[in-house]
Amino acid sequence: MAPPTTALIIGAGPAGLTAAHEFLEHTSVHPYVVEATQIIGGISATINYKGNRMDIGGHRFFSKSDRVMAWWLNILPIHLEPGQVVGELGYQGKNRPVPLAAGSPEIGPDDVMLVRQRKSRIFFRRKFFDYPLSFTLGTLSQLGFGWSVKAVASYLKQVARPIKQEKNLEEFFINRFGKHLYYTFFKAYTEKVWGVPCKEISAEWGAQRIKALSITQAARHFFKQQFSSSSQKDLAQKNTQTSLIEQFLYPKLGPGHLWEVVTRKVHAKGGEVHLGHEVIGLKLQGKRIVSATIQRTADGTTYQIQPDHIISTMPVKHLIRALGDVVPNDIQVIAEALPYRNFISVGLLLHKLNIETEDGTLIQDNWIYIQEPDVLAGRLQLFNNWSPYLVTDPQKVWLGVEYFCQEEDALWQMEDEALKQLAIAELQKLGIITADQVLDGTVVKMPKAYPAYFGAYAQFPKVQAYLDQIENLFLVGRNGMHKYNNQDHSMLTAMLAVENIAAGRTDKANLWAVNTEQEYHEGANDQK
Repeated sequence: MAPPTTALIIGAGPAGLTAAHEFLEHTSVHPYVVEATQIIGGISATINYKGNRMDIGGHRFFSKSDRVMAWWLNILPIHLEPGQVVGELGYQGKNRPVPLAAGSPEIGPDDVMLVRQRKSRIFFRRKFFDYPLSFTLGTLSQLGFGWSVKAVASYLKQVARPIKQEKNLEEFFINRFGKHLYYTFFKAYTEKVWGVPCKEISAEWGAQRIKALSITQAARHFFKQQFSSSSQKDLAQKNTQTSLIEQFLYPKLGPGHLWEVVTRKVHAKGGEVHLGHEVIGLKLQGKRIVSATIQRTADGTTYQIQPDHIISTMPVKHLIRALGDVVPNDIQVIAEALPYRNFISVGLLLHKLNIETEDGTLIQDNWIYIQEPDVLAGRLQLFNNWSPYLVTDPQKVWLGVEYFCQEEDALWQMEDEALKQLAIAELQKLGIITADQVLDGTVVKMPKAYPAYFGAYAQFPKVQAYLDQIENLFLVGRNGMHKYNNQDHSMLTAMLAVENIAAGRTDKANLWAVNTEQEYHEGANDQK
């Protein structure tokens, strides 16, 4: 019998923990997970502040991959709230009963998925607009007849004479929405999020995040929605563009709870997950990594292990640093310059918002995109609407005010109290809250939350090619691949990496092929 092998998994986010779970389920490889922080789940973590939970960035659980949908529901089955009816999940032409969690002695009362409705809107000119944009009479009347005529004319002109080779994100947007809509709704907000002009961002970002969404798609979706039966909705919604999904699954206590449950399962099956352990060195011999130096962040002590395989979700910049001077200088220079965008969420607990529904209840939005140029805030999350169980007192409003910045920006350097006051002042300026309704607040900062597609990213293929030739190193996940993957894409890269290792496959092409929208390369015929 061959001796047992070990896989060092760097990072305890969705990709890393998926890999650990898959090793234990399908192989004899021993997963050894190290996470530099004390937090499980990476950017999918849930932060608990005095019993109120914050979802970092917001995570809707849906996928066009049956494999991922089944994986999630194997960890957290669906639980229906009183009066809620979801008869079947239908996807790939099949109808399947909803696997309810009620009454199962093996599942804790909180270890379940809820079925939630998606509602997001744009806040622009101190008014709400549908997100994605829908061209209803209400929307057009808000924007005005003259504006609407210009938007339609601009779009038709672009349809007639499209930009044949999109070189940047600005051209990507203009091709799909026309110049008038682009300058009204997309340019300023995108530049607020990324901190650079759209002309400097690769069109690849749009291809991965927005894909086929356009005016035409939004209009088709609107009319289909008006004339289809709600009882026939498909929870997996495989034929719906990602940005148009209307129904999703959500862990009762937030996404981080799912990854905490996965961690418990990994431990129960004999795997290891070590928090506060950071990889600071990787020794390369030939085309294989033969040892890793790991530092305990609590006391600075180090130790070494000799893994047979390495799955990395750490930022590529840090991975190259860990490999050291053996890496060619030009690769080091590119990796060191790779851009990232940091994320700040200011959690505010309030008596109520200044804006309400007609019957005086809380508005139903999950996200509100702040398109206003006179504030720095980019987006709001209403945690009550993701799951009512994220809030200790359902009579209170628990929201997150989200900011995007670089590590060197003044915003990132601000003290927590100053950030809280900034968020309160900006929301009051917008008329969304009044300061006297604020009860409490907290600040969460997430460095390198978003790998960016500008600057040195243009030379990233050189870094990718260098790392891919290391036979026992597999890059997965968002930061691990410097690729703006959704959670399900990150999980799929981890699943494929485990399959590659089990099959003795050292070529990484199938990992990089994930996130092309064609069923996410799930079938065997797609993994070429």
